[in-house]
Amino acid sequence: MLNKLKIKYSHGPIRISRGRRRTNEGFSHVGFTIIEVITAIFVLAVGVVGVLTMISQTAAFTQVTSSRLTATYLAQEGIEIVKNIRDTNSLKIHNGLISEDHWTDGLIEAGCDFGCEADYTSNFLSSFTTPQKLKIDGGFYKYSASPSIIETPFSRKIIITPDADILKVSVEVSWSERGRDHKVTAQENLYKWW
Repeated sequence: MLNKLKIKYSHGPIRISRGRRRTNEGFSHVGFTIIEVITAIFVLAVGVVGVLTMISQTAAFTQVTSSRLTATYLAQEGIEIVKNIRDTNSLKIHNGLISEDHWTDGLIEAGCDFGCEADYTSNFLSSFTTPQKLKIDGGFYKYSASPSIIETPFSRKIIITPDADILKVSVEVSWSERGRDHKVTAQENLYKWW
């Protein structure tokens, strides 16, 4: 079989070639494409890792924020519990059941300057010796012993400092989450207003 010569004419010298020329140009183009693909995969991987890290941090932040909101409500509830006991005493005074000197009954005799605890069902504060976890019982946070309870990470300490006709109330709700201790404090002054 005879190889046919192909002749190409140009304005310069005559070139004669046999078939297709093999050069390294095709291989260098393939090599450049592989480098581009590896670079693109690297950039994409860095982007995906960044997005996953951001999602993880957002989820952690959301959980801590949710717990902080719950703790804020529990601290406010602690102040409302003290107000409720004071207001109950006020009604007893108004109805002549106790004298005016007893407006702090159930509040300061428990030694609450070092801390007390109570839930919304309490008529008095009890001494806070060791942090007891609040439990969810029937949708409410309380210190319950019923079998349908769910223990929460929250502990609530109520501190009352009497000063003449003023009760300085401080409620501290603490909990641990993600290996860190957290605390929310609410304060209010309650007055003998009658």
